[in-house]
Order: sequence, then structure tokens, then C-alpha cells
Amino acid sequence: MIKDKLDREFRAAVESISKHKEPFPADTLLKLYAFYKKATNDYSRPSSSKAIINAFKTNALFQVEDISQDEAKRRYIELAKEYLIYRK
Repeated sequence: MIKDKLDREFRAAVESISKHKEPFPADTLLKLYAFYKKATNDYSRPSSSKAIINAFKTNALFQVEDISQDEAKRRYIELAKEYLIYRK
């Protein structure tokens, strides 16, 4: 995938997920979170007021630490498409 095309598709996927009104399953939400953070090079620490949520987010981030930024974008796009198409 060409870099510009990848970036456009990633932004579109983020927008689609952001507009989604129904709650996400926890595992999907954590994967989207981790892929997004990796794709955007956002290495800030999770900032939930609940320690358990921060622990799950940190674990999700550890699971994607060895993939590239572009791969994280591709995986985010794939997961977003899969979830939004097959969620029923």
C-alpha cells in the first residue's frame, strides 16, 4: 500500500471508529487502542483513573511493541473494517 493511501485509509478508519455510537467489545477496543497509539507514535502512558484499565492498556501496548508504525495502521484499518462490517 502506498504511504499516502495508507495514511488516508487510516484517517478514514479512525473517523469511522470515532463516529461509532455502540459500545465495543473490550478486546476489540484494546486492540484498536494499541494499534492507534503505535500508528501515531503516541508513547504517553495510559491515563485512566482506574489502575486495572491502565494495566490492560499497557498490556495491549506491549503486544504491539514489535510492529512498525505502518503495520499498526494496516492492522487498525483491517480491524475497523472487520468490526464495522461483521459486528451483527
